[in-house]
Amino acid sequence: MNGAIGIDLGLDRSFDPAWLLTPAQQELRERLIELCLTHLRPQAIESDRTLVYPRKNFEALASLGLLGLFVPKAWGGLGENHVCAAMVVETIARYGCPSTAMCYTMHLGAVAALLFRTHTNPNVIPLLQRLDRDVQIGTLSYSDPETGSHFWYPVSSSAVAHPQGWQVSKKASWTTSAGFADWYVVQTTSPDFAGNYADLSCFLIFRDEVQAEPHKWDALGLRGNQSGTLQVDRVVIPENRMIGPKGDGAFSNDEIVDPFFLLCSSACWNGIALGAIDIAKKHTTRKKHVDVGMRVADYPTIQDYVGEAIMDTNASRMFVYSMGQLMDRVTEDCNWSIHENLEALPRSAYLSWYWQIKFTAAKNVAHVCDKMLHACGGSGFKKDMEIERYLRDGKAGWVMGPTNEVLRQFVGKLALLGPDALDYWNQRVNERVLHNEVKKLDATGKRQLAAQLLAEAEAAENRVPMSV
Repeated sequence: MNGAIGIDLGLDRSFDPAWLLTPAQQELRERLIELCLTHLRPQAIESDRTLVYPRKNFEALASLGLLGLFVPKAWGGLGENHVCAAMVVETIARYGCPSTAMCYTMHLGAVAALLFRTHTNPNVIPLLQRLDRDVQIGTLSYSDPETGSHFWYPVSSSAVAHPQGWQVSKKASWTTSAGFADWYVVQTTSPDFAGNYADLSCFLIFRDEVQAEPHKWDALGLRGNQSGTLQVDRVVIPENRMIGPKGDGAFSNDEIVDPFFLLCSSACWNGIALGAIDIAKKHTTRKKHVDVGMRVADYPTIQDYVGEAIMDTNASRMFVYSMGQLMDRVTEDCNWSIHENLEALPRSAYLSWYWQIKFTAAKNVAHVCDKMLHACGGSGFKKDMEIERYLRDGKAGWVMGPTNEVLRQFVGKLALLGPDALDYWNQRVNERVLHNEVKKLDATGKRQLAAQLLAEAEAAENRVPMSV
């Protein structure tokens, strides 16, 4: 028996790196575990069966002040740091509801995006002050139907100046909590957009200003997170609902959205892996084979499965927590006042490390859940043990943008070819490839290409649209 509330939670606490947490954070974790077992976990089962959005779970989290986790204490929040955020998300995913953990991850990212620029736009402070009191759920909407997991490239979105502020248009292929969140941070191309997709801006949009289609949501796992399509259809909003200066979107991406999403989503995958290990431990230590007088846990193969799963998962956890510690160090323990200087972007210097923790955690959770299902045998295949739900939820890690394919190529390109090779917005010409392709053309082909290029250059100079 272990745990603050005296029930068998699975793995013994000696496998948790408690030394990373302050006494206050350890106490918060105990209270959160109890809340998970009494409120969040039963709702997880219901959300998985019926696709119910876990708003009741957010109401429970608000009772602990967790919607304002990062909000400064002066504004009524907990004033906590990055390590605490990773712990909270991991705990929710492990003991409570992975769908809620993912929705909460997006909420934290949206809160951070507001906090990042409160110094240029203080009108958002009243919203931050009532997150827990009024259970105001936020989320991020950055994807695009034309660019998929390349969410930093909003081809289908725009914002233009309007006498009353801004007219915002946004089409998103994936938005967690779509239609259920109370407020949204959306990213579009900037007003006065001139073709440079690195010129991005962020806006605060409210629930009655979006169009969603939750009836279309039906997924393999994380079935409660309602990650469906979202549209903001030429909605006019006040000028003060632009978050940060015009053109600030790329800085917000690198300093806030990527670091917070990748840190917390990685913690979610680690929590799911741990949840599967917990279930496997409880089952294999109780299930007996009477014919040979052994428990399932007595077989060396099962011990190998569990031992490797613990070591791999704790390696991933320590990687995530170490990045949380780094983020705390470079931001004076998540001190938002450092961003009064608009050029203060300390988190963004470590972007490639956030890519690595997401890849590692998403890869690990799929492997661990698969092996824990094997360890539980046929019993694990049944829904009532819950391990099959953790397995399905964990599958989302690999494909959630940026996908693991994108991330490993980013890291490989960065290491081998340098940062210019990443070319997020497709702006740099790869002359080596260009010349290699041109040399394949015969004389006629080169003349045709030259004529086409001259015509396109003349049209660009005269700003005449070219027909396709």
